[in-house]
Amino acid sequence: MQPSSQKKSAPETTRFQACLKTPFAVLGIRTDGDYLTRIEFLPRKHPTLDPLTPAAALACQQLEAYVEDANFRFTLLLSVEGTLHQMVVWRAMQQIPRGETRTYGELARASKAAPRAVGQACGKNLVPIIIPCHRIVSSTGMGGFMGAQDGEPIKIKQWLLAHEQG
Repeated sequence: MQPSSQKKSAPETTRFQACLKTPFAVLGIRTDGDYLTRIEFLPRKHPTLDPLTPAAALACQQLEAYVEDANFRFTLLLSVEGTLHQMVVWRAMQQIPRGETRTYGELARASKAAPRAVGQACGKNLVPIIIPCHRIVSSTGMGGFMGAQDGEPIKIKQWLLAHEQG
């Protein structure tokens, strides 16, 4: 019997093509070719990583432009997969003007779904900010964000909403 070889874990930044520091989090950027495939909210103390690909560089430039001016319009190529329902909800989210919000119920009626299904589609969004799931709120308050009802995720959601209303 031969000893099993164990992979050493790679540094945390190697799963990203860039890690961009913003006022609310470090954004882990993933790309595939010319396409943005994922944005992850990482702790503010997470190490940054200069873009490793042209697509990651463009994503960082546009995200920085958004942080400077909430009215910036993204032109990134996206490669996101989801169910037909998720795609319908994500398109509806992209139609919400900056500085405005919709409740889960309002978006559910617009996409002919249940509010819980809208919340689940929000949670499956791989490119937050670009597909602005932070603009979806509860009828009684902030609602959830990143699978949480409080803590740092809600602070990020509050920052994004205040930035867009500012």
